[in-house]
Amino acid sequence: MTGRTQQMTTWTVGQVAELFGVTVRTLHHYDEIGLLVPSERSRAGYRLYTDRDLERLQQVVVYRRLELPLEEIATLLDRGESAASHLRRQRDAVMSRLDELTGIVAAIDRALERALEREMSNQPATPEDLKELFGDGFEDEYQQEAQERWGETDAWKQSASRTKGYTKDDWAQVKAEMDAVNAAFVAALTTGEPATSEAAMDAAEAHRRHIHDRFYDLDHDFHRGLADMYVADPRFTKTYDDLAPGLAAYVHDAIHANADRHGAHGCAGRHA
Repeated sequence: MTGRTQQMTTWTVGQVAELFGVTVRTLHHYDEIGLLVPSERSRAGYRLYTDRDLERLQQVVVYRRLELPLEEIATLLDRGESAASHLRRQRDAVMSRLDELTGIVAAIDRALERALEREMSNQPATPEDLKELFGDGFEDEYQQEAQERWGETDAWKQSASRTKGYTKDDWAQVKAEMDAVNAAFVAALTTGEPATSEAAMDAAEAHRRHIHDRFYDLDHDFHRGLADMYVADPRFTKTYDDLAPGLAAYVHDAIHANADRHGAHGCAGRHA
């Protein structure tokens, strides 16, 4: 033996803060809550950290980066596990988080790709787009006939103004809303609800609101006129009856019942 005692290396709060990239205030807080209490003090009473303190702090820093609460970190560290056990635990946690973050990045990439596609295709829908969405429900001759018949009406002009900028995605949403309204009518009819029932009238109101919000202003009196057209024009009748036999007449009666419910006067002289 040499007779000399090996001198222990210690670090001040400032040195430790700089070394680990934490603040002095953070180290003081860890000391106050007992998470990391420096093992030594200088003659003047200042905190001094030993090698073992730095090992514990290194584990604390890793667990904090994994977003573990301080209470949970303290419990883990106070179990008396070896440094190797902690490192294995931390590695497993990091790999789990890495898998999670990789999944998040992949999801962001997919969302970004869809957003870029929408930006690139943020153009008004073409007739081809509408045919793709609506199938037989969109025919050029029908559109031409409708324009010749109602092109000078306020409703037609308002509808044309609103829809001229609709993209394919907008029309897809319009179709989804329309399908939902039709499904509500079919459900009410097939379950035996009368056209004057709440279910049927609510479907009629949803039908009116869909047209009102998406195309042109549609009050309940005006709605009656559309209902009359649904049973007067064989093409409209067929469109509804293809969904369920007798649906056109049912929709007609439900719309009139809903207009009555809202106190409309029964003036059905307008069409659009």
